[in-house]
Amino acid sequence: MIELLGESAVAFTAVVFAFTLLLGSFLNVVIHRLPIMMEREWREQADELVKTPPESELPEGRFDLVVPRSRCPSCGTMITAMQNIPVISYLLLKGQCAKCGASISARYPLVEFMTAILSTVCAWYFGPGWEAIMAIVLTLALVSIAMIDADTQLIPDSIVLPLMWLGLAMSLFHPMNGATMLFISPVDAIAGAMAGYLSLWSVFWAFKLVTGKDGMGYGDFKLLAALGAWLGWQQLPMIILMSAAVGAAINIAMIVFRGKDRTVPIPFGPYLAAAGWITMMWGESIKNAYIDAMF
Repeated sequence: MIELLGESAVAFTAVVFAFTLLLGSFLNVVIHRLPIMMEREWREQADELVKTPPESELPEGRFDLVVPRSRCPSCGTMITAMQNIPVISYLLLKGQCAKCGASISARYPLVEFMTAILSTVCAWYFGPGWEAIMAIVLTLALVSIAMIDADTQLIPDSIVLPLMWLGLAMSLFHPMNGATMLFISPVDAIAGAMAGYLSLWSVFWAFKLVTGKDGMGYGDFKLLAALGAWLGWQQLPMIILMSAAVGAAINIAMIVFRGKDRTVPIPFGPYLAAAGWITMMWGESIKNAYIDAMF
């Protein structure tokens, strides 16, 4: 299939856009349900040790990424297949539930469209082949991680750990003809995973020893380790600097213009994810431009 689409970059890009638009709809399910699934599992484990009253009601019965079917959060009406077409259904329904007329968040089509656009950029940049496919896999994972962390300040192990192991496994296929960024050497991948985790781990403990507070979560360590496994240790300084700069700028802007409480922690995962994706796409170009400007 990949070889057939490889004869036309336009056809390959078009197929990627259509397919990942559908996957974007599934990512909305992952982003919403996975944190709830995690909380249910944690609560069940805690209940085995001590009986504590629940702080919030959680769905009973089977609840995973497949069951139950999606419903309107306001009236509980089941969403039909025709009402669940990515982006198009939202526009046809004018952002409202077909049954009760309750407003549907614009975030759902935005996640779908963003997933498709980012994946299409990967397909166009890398061209038909396995490197584009793996870049799209990384893109889907980073979108899910970024949105879940933004909502809950949690980075699920069920996404980030397989992502790290997949990056390490990909290095076994180095060198791959035509690969420009992915399928790095095993040495670079292993060193990247180790350096990614230990760099933020060191910052975490240095900050805690000085202030007595936690500066970030362990999920951030694992995410940077996964990015190091995919992109190599050489790209880590750029990812860290880019994510820290953007995160600081946005946090300062929110404090100044929106009156955000500076004591409230901000999720760092979305900035790491964005910096990792940009580095995957244009890391070498940015690095070379910076070196040329400095020297």
